[in-house]
Amino acid sequence: MHLLQVSHLKKYYATHKAVDDISFDIPSGSIFGLLGPNGAGKTTLLRMITGIIFPDEGRITFDGHPYHALENSGSIGYMPEERGLYKKMKVEEQVQYLARLKGLSSGEANAQINYWFNKFDINNWRHKKIEELSKGMHQKVQFISTIVHKPKLLILDEPFSGLDPINANLIKDEIFQLAKDGTTIIFSTHRMGEVEEICSSIVLINQGKKILDGAVNQIKQDFKEGLYKIGFNGPVNFAHMATYHFELVRQQGNEYIVRKNRDSTTNEILNHFIRQDVQVNHFEEILPSLNDIFIRQVKAMDMPVPDMA
Repeated sequence: MHLLQVSHLKKYYATHKAVDDISFDIPSGSIFGLLGPNGAGKTTLLRMITGIIFPDEGRITFDGHPYHALENSGSIGYMPEERGLYKKMKVEEQVQYLARLKGLSSGEANAQINYWFNKFDINNWRHKKIEELSKGMHQKVQFISTIVHKPKLLILDEPFSGLDPINANLIKDEIFQLAKDGTTIIFSTHRMGEVEEICSSIVLINQGKKILDGAVNQIKQDFKEGLYKIGFNGPVNFAHMATYHFELVRQQGNEYIVRKNRDSTTNEILNHFIRQDVQVNHFEEILPSLNDIFIRQVKAMDMPVPDMA
């Protein structure tokens, strides 16, 4: 079952195609990565999904029905990259105000505020103004404000930007728990490593176009190149490699990177070395990173390779 389906979305600004015919489906309860460099069209996509702007073409289906921003706003939580809390409001007042906007009663909002303030250890900051908060504390309050109404769909745009490792791990743990409890999460970022760690499926976009989408594990399998890393205790002989249908790619100390040919098996590679009476310390398949896959696909589509730093 898909909570959100995006079909042939297009958005143009003058002659600029910010989003150019993008489609993808997001399974319910998944952590879905919206991935691409700065300027790829991610924020424009998110603004269309949340109803802040409307697509020029295409459609969005939410929970099996055509998406309507006003009707579905209570089921969505959106944490934009540019944080939007009111600086002069006090922390508790701010979260209470946003919770009421999402349809919670005063009592429901207070119960959720107490729960999350205790969990994030910010009770002592209840009556401080937003402008008095550190960046990490500000991010905690923004996150709580986004999830206080228990949304079906949670959209996080660069949620770890500027966070120290402790607060980043705190937010990350809550993302995993929310997904476990059934929340569907869109995680938008340009940082490939974060996506590999957190997301189960992704869509990769560049210059407003979809590069590829699917389950992270399957994408890595689809793009693997038959590379393996082997570590040994002592010297090894790589003679007669062709007989065993593999080739040495490079050596890194006592570790060797080999490429398996299509006709060979991993057992044949291991047997070649076992017969030499050497001890194999480890043997692992090397799967490509999402960053490597992204660059390969961008080149294949004859696009300039963007800076993903």
